[in-house]
Amino acid sequence: MHHVHHMQHRRAQARARSAANLLRLFFILFFAFHFFPSMAARAPVMLANVYRPGIVVGDYWASEKFDGVRAYWDGHQLLTRGGEVIRAPGWFVAGWPAMPMDGELWAGRGRFSHAVSTVRQHLPDDAAWRQIRFMVFDLPDHAGTFDERLPALRAAVQKMRLPWVEAVGQVRLPDHDALQAMMNRIVAQGGEGVILHRGASLYRAERNDDLLKFKPYEDSEARVVGYVPGKGKYTGMAGALLVETPAGLRFKLGSGLTDEQRRRPPAVGSLVTYRYRGVNDSGIPRFAVFVRVREE
Repeated sequence: MHHVHHMQHRRAQARARSAANLLRLFFILFFAFHFFPSMAARAPVMLANVYRPGIVVGDYWASEKFDGVRAYWDGHQLLTRGGEVIRAPGWFVAGWPAMPMDGELWAGRGRFSHAVSTVRQHLPDDAAWRQIRFMVFDLPDHAGTFDERLPALRAAVQKMRLPWVEAVGQVRLPDHDALQAMMNRIVAQGGEGVILHRGASLYRAERNDDLLKFKPYEDSEARVVGYVPGKGKYTGMAGALLVETPAGLRFKLGSGLTDEQRRRPPAVGSLVTYRYRGVNDSGIPRFAVFVRVREE
């Protein structure tokens, strides 16, 4: 009899532990989703392929590629491409429409770091946000083609009458030579390149040829997996980052690092953007140059 009571007591304890573990798991998940927005679902945005010869330029609208922070207005709040909430000041988004808008939070040419530092702050800095513009380039929920979405976008932005919200200027170009000339002009003025948007395309949250980017160089991302010790004047600092591409290729990335970045290099595990010009026979990027730490 004593043995039976003992077994029942152990089963009751096990059930209590199981219930406590479930409750603990619930609170962990609740805490994680409320206090770690990076676990949020990614914003449903279109992603660009790289422009290449053979593309019929006349099928596309062309606009400047803005070097800022991609932002998705879901009708209620601003989200990053990764789905994190952007803590914009109340005045910045006051009076915005209930319909989604896709665009870029931009601080001007050559001011990417200002845009990123402003957008990342949990307590918005009004003075910093006054230097930010929301450059709107699409209406995700509009059912029409881009040719049809464009006048609707312009009308929606005009109706808002806010100097910090702009419809991105779109032009039609006849051929590759005209596109090359536009890209050269933008880059000479400190811009990043050109975005091409197929006129007949519907808004689809995926990467395809409906959206193309054209820049004077290629860029990509790699994960920092270690450091190469510096020599000479860089003794005691990082001579280069050891990075790994999504395909598993590892290479050294030293060009482009400032002295401060060599003293305090990006953390192992962080994602960095680099520029390059083609790849060698083994697939390693040629003339790779560090650009920035990529915000995930």
